[in-house]
Amino acid sequence: MAGSTFGRLLRLTTFGESHGAGLGGILDGCPPGLELAEEDLQRDLDLRRPGQSPASTSRKEPDRVRLLSGVFQGRTTGTPIAFFVANEDQRSRDYAEVATKFRPGHADWSYVQKYRGVYDYRGGGRASGRETVARVAGGAIARKLLALRGVDLHAGAVELGGIAASREEMDLAGAFDRPYYAAAPGVVPLWDERVAEAKSAGDSLGGIVEVVATGVPAGLGEPVFDKLEALLAHGVMSVGAVKGVEVGDGFAASRATGSRNNDPLLPGGFDSNHAGGTLGGISSGQDVVVRAAVKPIASIAIPQRTLTRDGEPATIVVGGRHDVSAIPRIVPVIRAMVALVLADAMLIQARMSVLP
Repeated sequence: MAGSTFGRLLRLTTFGESHGAGLGGILDGCPPGLELAEEDLQRDLDLRRPGQSPASTSRKEPDRVRLLSGVFQGRTTGTPIAFFVANEDQRSRDYAEVATKFRPGHADWSYVQKYRGVYDYRGGGRASGRETVARVAGGAIARKLLALRGVDLHAGAVELGGIAASREEMDLAGAFDRPYYAAAPGVVPLWDERVAEAKSAGDSLGGIVEVVATGVPAGLGEPVFDKLEALLAHGVMSVGAVKGVEVGDGFAASRATGSRNNDPLLPGGFDSNHAGGTLGGISSGQDVVVRAAVKPIASIAIPQRTLTRDGEPATIVVGGRHDVSAIPRIVPVIRAMVALVLADAMLIQARMSVLP
């Protein structure tokens, strides 16, 4: 299927469906000699594994990854790295009604139009959030490449169900140790209440994820169509539930004046980082700051109006096992996409130079 490959030098191709045999990917362009084992990928996959949060589906998938190629004696060979994760807890009977009715908010309608009626509706098939398994595995390899150059990525949820975490308490470095991968500890009880309310009502919630990349060198990104923030937006927006991306102050910059939005340059460095680590589409050497707006999960236990495949009016209540929110499981996915973009840009920048 066209559109299943991302990147220019570091290229990730993903495959698989939610209720098929499994999902996987091929990462091409990784240099040889990088230490890599299945455990490196597994650590990140465990962060997005279902069934670990009050907001998560009850589907139990171990998501054990297998490295199939591209690694020999614990190091990458420079050839394509292939990996695979089996599906083990499918319950396709939950989607019997979806075979004849379109689910509002899902890709059912658009896939049927594009692919002339051919569509694996079980769990959303290729449009399922489960597709992100391969992104997280590829992103784990990208993060190892970035770490060699001193680049580190922290990520966390900064908003859930309209309730924002306190900026004064913000601690992204500790987010993966908290429920919901919350960026600040004090907001967790409030989110517990909000999730319980939504679950009781059969409804779902959206949220906002923030990723901060530290140690990013200046000079990454290409003028004019491959600006770093354009590539970041492409990568993050390609995640199914994401409906908006901000770099730096983002939309808040539109409400500021130039005197407040500009980042003064001082002998010791920049005085602020409203731009989010890019200038003219090229990294400035500051932290790269990205936020993603995540929509509410489309599968809800509330009657909704829809159409049958024959075009007849109908009502649908989506059954099965579904997340109340993509938060927190989408947090490692967004981090993975930012890592893939930055690692790709770093490899391109290194290739441009004839100097050591």
